Amino acid sequence: MDLANPSDNLSARATYSDAQINAYLHSVNIPDEHLSWAHSPPQAYLQNLQLLQGHQLATYPFENLSLHYSPTHSISLDLDVLHEKFVGRGRGGYCMENNAFFGTVLRSLGYDVTSVGARVCMGVSGGDAAKYGSWSHMVNVVTIAGKKYMVDVGFGSNGATAPLQLVENEVQKRIEPGEMRLIQSKIAEQTDANQRLWIYQIRHTPDSDWEPTYCFTETEFLPQDYELMNFWTSQNRRSFFTYSILMAMMLISEDSKLVGAVTMKDAEAKMRIGGEVVETRVCKSEQQRLQVFKEWFGIHLTPEEERAIRGTVTELKG
Repeated sequence: MDLANPSDNLSARATYSDAQINAYLHSVNIPDEHLSWAHSPPQAYLQNLQLLQGHQLATYPFENLSLHYSPTHSISLDLDVLHEKFVGRGRGGYCMENNAFFGTVLRSLGYDVTSVGARVCMGVSGGDAAKYGSWSHMVNVVTIAGKKYMVDVGFGSNGATAPLQLVENEVQKRIEPGEMRLIQSKIAEQTDANQRLWIYQIRHTPDSDWEPTYCFTETEFLPQDYELMNFWTSQNRRSFFTYSILMAMMLISEDSKLVGAVTMKDAEAKMRIGGEVVETRVCKSEQQRLQVFKEWFGIHLTPEEERAIRGTVTELKG
């Protein structure tokens, strides 16, 4: 490569093959009438993106089981590994897995996708809602007809359920009766008041207070940035992903509307329809928890994976 006039396209990102994309579209149960949407006109891109995001959220869960139920207790961001994990095995992943995978799907379908980093609000885990953590989350920004949309399929049950345009205070519905919006502001710990970040907020009813969940930048993050973020998030013992099992998957209606969610934290699983809890299961043994994985999340672990949790802090010993 001529360093004075580089000809290699260093900005190119990997894409999936046509066969991989066709397998994905069938795996997320896109209605037959929409299966040709990869070749639809640009004005339909936003509608198709919303449809695809909903089906992704209802097919592939947010989950960190690879840190607890695998011999390596590690997470790979290799795109072919992710395709096999999701489409081949029906598994999910945590934020960087879900959004790296989904961003590559969108890019393969012709979308203009930029990946950016985010800081999660400490209030999400019961801390100070004015403070944010380090760069530990990934979101995708999709540009359609000159307008930018935040697209996130990796934040669990509090995540965005549809593309959010990068416009302040434009309230959108989540799962009824919840709502979501973006605002733009500095965060309390910043010293430069001119550096404004997008802050994703939710509220559980139209009458409740807005809660910040994470903030993100429009500065592009590169694959090597996520390798570093993924290593700390998945391997540092101060990361809650290493000592807690977390899962969430949306529930979808026949007309492709998200209507609820199933979640799991350690031994307790809940099913919500709208904003109401309709079923709770408290697992007292590994066998009971594995059954919830199968029945609620469609996840079937191998015997080797089931054994990998033995002797760890997250094992249920009942």
